[in-house]
Amino acid sequence: MGVLENHNPEGSSDWDKKEIKKKTEKLLDEVYEYSKRLYAENKQSLLIILQGMDASGKDGLTRTLFKKVSPAWVNVHSFKKPTEEEFAHDFLWRIHKCTPIAGSITVFNRSHYEDILVPSVYGYIDLETIDKRYEQINNFEKYLEGNGTKIVKCYLNVGYDKQEEKLLERINTAEKHWKHSDGDWETRVHWDKFMHVYETLFSKCNAIPWHIIPCNHNWAKLYSAARIVVESLKEMDPQFPAIESEKFTPDYSKSKYRY
Repeated sequence: MGVLENHNPEGSSDWDKKEIKKKTEKLLDEVYEYSKRLYAENKQSLLIILQGMDASGKDGLTRTLFKKVSPAWVNVHSFKKPTEEEFAHDFLWRIHKCTPIAGSITVFNRSHYEDILVPSVYGYIDLETIDKRYEQINNFEKYLEGNGTKIVKCYLNVGYDKQEEKLLERINTAEKHWKHSDGDWETRVHWDKFMHVYETLFSKCNAIPWHIIPCNHNWAKLYSAARIVVESLKEMDPQFPAIESEKFTPDYSKSKYRY
């Protein structure tokens, strides 16, 4: 049985939507507070990797997850088909350039895992090369974590029927026309192949564990992701630094602003 068979894209059956939304707002407050501490501390960083099929809601999740956070603290990178220059380098070259600096959070909307997924499904890279990439990715992620970057990997689990509904919305709703791509429908034809490769990824690249996020409902998706991000930031435990100046020691007893 595969990993995804054990995860309902609808979310937990005992979740109450109204109650979950209340919990989510509190979690988003915590995302803000810990992001502020992370930025102030300027020692660690957080990399959030979002993978998922088209219309699973990667952009929407990024927007809502950090809606209370200063834009100065968060960077987002979307990885599409490599350019000629990127093709001329190793496949992790373009990825490494975008990893977060100390004190920041970076979100990858798709990632280095696309360099296994797409060539595996369409068969334009030999299996031996693909097999090497699993190990190379594991080593790369281990290297990042060993140098102060916490990695959170999320698979946005949208159901097959729900994906069709969302793709049709892009055709039938004028304000969503800009999201439409014929290629999304072509990719959907290969759904089963993509699911097979994802299952292999979950198995071979799980030293840093994957989190499966239910995505059929935006409220369930946001709650699940926010909870994971808060847990990760708490584990990092960023702290506000003490004042560094040795020359300035204020005497508040003489301050004219003292009450």
